[in-house]
Amino acid sequence: MALIDSLIVFVVSLLIGALGIYVGARVIAGRDDYRYAIVTALIGAIVWSVVAFFLGWIPLLGPLAALFAYVTVINFRYPGGYIDAIGIALVAWAASLAVLYVLALLNVAAFEALGVPGV
Repeated sequence: MALIDSLIVFVVSLLIGALGIYVGARVIAGRDDYRYAIVTALIGAIVWSVVAFFLGWIPLLGPLAALFAYVTVINFRYPGGYIDAIGIALVAWAASLAVLYVLALLNVAAFEALGVPGV
């Protein structure tokens, strides 16, 4: 049962993270493809985790390297360069935070999402 629960949490967290990226990409880059955002969230989460695993122990540099890696994934997946990628990441963070806040208020989900750092 724990495996099924973990899988459900993973999928829900990924979908919330992807929703944040979708909103950010739609606002900043004009891209309107939720499936593309899901893949971006998954790749971003994997890259963030790998970089954080290897560099996360370094104060300040580790978390910044992981954040830079995450923004780089968005930069490669969406048009517009690093400034737009940072904008997409910020909107994704804010949108995910808002969704998670509402879900937490309703006691539906925990306050975290896969694919959006810091949420």
